Amino acid sequence: MKQNSTAKEQSLNPQPSVRPQPQPAPDSEQLDERVFAALHAAGEKKAIDPVVLDLREIASFTDYFVIVSGANERQVQAISDEVYESLKKTGSTAARVEGYKTAEWILLDYGDFVVHVFEQKARKFYDLERLWRESKRVSLPPELSGESSSSLRRES
Repeated sequence: MKQNSTAKEQSLNPQPSVRPQPQPAPDSEQLDERVFAALHAAGEKKAIDPVVLDLREIASFTDYFVIVSGANERQVQAISDEVYESLKKTGSTAARVEGYKTAEWILLDYGDFVVHVFEQKARKFYDLERLWRESKRVSLPPELSGESSSSLRRES
């Protein structure tokens, strides 16, 4: 029998496909040390609800999103400044920084990962975690995951 070669014939006679098994959520041990440095720097300025999304399987422009919030514009800028300066000391400079003046959503692009620092209302509005829901959420250790008794972290 002749091998099906056209797209129409292949769609009419599909070959059984093997579906990839879902991968478990990545562990924080797989993260680049610069991502840890960014999370630690954000934590130094009391960043709220840090999240790391693993985009390696669904995006080609970056590997990870680091998402954090601040309670107001001043804190958002302080978090952004701390991340920028901490990574600069290690030899990593952001290729691009956007949104600093308005401080509603500051983006720091480091190539392999992108740091998003949101004001809380803007984070809820843009909802990157929902937009990128096909990504895997990296489980963070308690000292980086914002599990603290700080009153800022308990506000909603």
